[in-house]
Amino acid sequence: MKKFFTPKVTVHAHCDLPCGVYDPAQAKIEALSVKACMEKYAANPDADFRSRSVAIKEERSHQVKEHLWVLWTDYFKAPHFEAYPQLHSLFNEATKLAGAAGTKGTQDIAVADKLIAKIDEIAEIFWATKKA
Repeated sequence: MKKFFTPKVTVHAHCDLPCGVYDPAQAKIEALSVKACMEKYAANPDADFRSRSVAIKEERSHQVKEHLWVLWTDYFKAPHFEAYPQLHSLFNEATKLAGAAGTKGTQDIAVADKLIAKIDEIAEIFWATKKA
């Protein structure tokens, strides 16, 4: 009976679903939206507009974290972290830049630029792993 349940072929995948469902562009689009909210906030003195801008910026900052977490935990696997030992630090730094101590808690456009730069670093590694 045990032989009946033994697979005839073992398949290995580096991610949860066939490639094509993960992309750091999702995090970057949200980060660019965060930056745009900051720019619009700075350009408009209306209190109601600014309030809405902050709310949207905070929501988008959280979305950046969600997209990064999915890449970090679902796409990248042990061999990637061995090949790119800086990867854990990059994700940690990027998610913190999107958090309360980062874009979620400031209107400083330079912080958004740092976040976008970290996402770009992650994307470069991501696309290198897709070629491998």
